[in-house]
Amino acid sequence: MSQERNTLEEYDEILKEIRELMIAKNADYGDSWRTMRLSSITDQILVKAYRIRSLEESKEPPKVSEGIESEYRDILNYSIFALIKLRETKAHSADHGDL
Repeated sequence: MSQERNTLEEYDEILKEIRELMIAKNADYGDSWRTMRLSSITDQILVKAYRIRSLEESKEPPKVSEGIESEYRDILNYSIFALIKLRETKAHSADHGDL
């Protein structure tokens, strides 16, 4: 049970960091993601995933990079934004009888 507790604590700690990052970036960029199509958010996630793969496979350290952890954090935030968009789409459809 202690293993599960540690996992939950670590999970919660990372979620807190992700939320803090979103708040900080939102102060700089605002809710610019809201103007993006869902497919554009998906593209951003793919770009981040390809960047991670490139960093993992590179034999040289990157010249400019915030690191793999930063890319994963961005993927998590983009994923949350995508989920928000999906919920908004479902809510809009339900409001207009499209379901």
